[in-house]
Amino acid sequence: MSRRAADVALTALAPATWGTTYLVTSELLPPDRPLWSGVIRALPAGLLLLALTRHRPHGSWWWRSAVLGALNIGAFFPLLFLAAYRLPGGTAAVLGAAQPLLVAGLAVLVLRDRPHPRAVLAATAAPLGVALVVLRPDAGTDPIGVAAGLVATAAMATGLVLTRRWGRPPRAGGLAATSWQLTAGGLLIVPVAVAVEGPPPAPDGPALLGYAWLGLAGTALAYALWFRGAARLPLTQVSVLGALSPLTAAALGWLVLGQALTPAQLGGFALAVAAMIAAQLPAGTGRAARIQRAGRLRWAARLRWAERGGRIGSSQPAKRQSASPPPAAASSAPPAVPPASTVVGRVPGGNSAAAASGRVNRCAAAGPAA
Repeated sequence: MSRRAADVALTALAPATWGTTYLVTSELLPPDRPLWSGVIRALPAGLLLLALTRHRPHGSWWWRSAVLGALNIGAFFPLLFLAAYRLPGGTAAVLGAAQPLLVAGLAVLVLRDRPHPRAVLAATAAPLGVALVVLRPDAGTDPIGVAAGLVATAAMATGLVLTRRWGRPPRAGGLAATSWQLTAGGLLIVPVAVAVEGPPPAPDGPALLGYAWLGLAGTALAYALWFRGAARLPLTQVSVLGALSPLTAAALGWLVLGQALTPAQLGGFALAVAAMIAAQLPAGTGRAARIQRAGRLRWAARLRWAERGGRIGSSQPAKRQSASPPPAAASSAPPAVPPASTVVGRVPGGNSAAAASGRVNRCAAAGPAA
């Protein structure tokens, strides 16, 4: 497995793990305590990573960590829960799946990074696939819920883009930076949770198991992998992987809870997965790009051969005129070239006999192949 494929696979583990949140919350956690669930999920995980890494922010990273923690955790969790309470789960999931389009736009504005057209197409197709999987005919459109879902998605998208723009803090690894964000975000939710839900709930055995899974795997590990991928991979490609979260939730509902999947849902599942795979393909893997690269290599090889005095179609360098400057230092054997019947034109500025005779590859005059 290549290094890039490993980065994609590790990054994809984050949204796949987040997709287990729906099952764990419905089966193990106490009801009607979403804000405290967010606090218990983020704050202990951040403090644990902080104790393991033993790195505190320095200089500008104090306020940067606070901003990223607010966007990725402190604002995202409460708004997401508000949207989930006021909207059907499918509608909230579709709003979250629109994050890749926001990331693509912010990357152009903030990073001056124009995503590949295929990535933009995948960012459009993935939410459509998710919509087919999770939307129901009676899905509601509560204005407050829709606004909360869109703001939550925009907050997470902005945090992702700023994570790339600011990079990794000096003398601190990715785990340390993740611990700062989780701690700051969790602390920001605490006063909101106290004001809205009162004191924290007393967890029982299943709740402790659920909180442990969400805190260790669904937060500490998942966010560390997510921010690692954001630092190494194109942002639009990373954000498209977020569609794995609702898809994992739907798959677990089918496997564990016995929920049925209609043919339309299966088609949406296939569309979203195809979009995620297409987004991860490196730019320039298509046939046209391969032809263009091969043409450029042939053009460069023929140009070097002609400038050294080689005649196209000949196996030996042509004799140079006495007025010509001495040849360059000896080089390795010339690359293979096509027959003389395939080339015409001249190399601008060439000083070889081939250039003087006007029989150099047309690519040398016309530029690289399209």
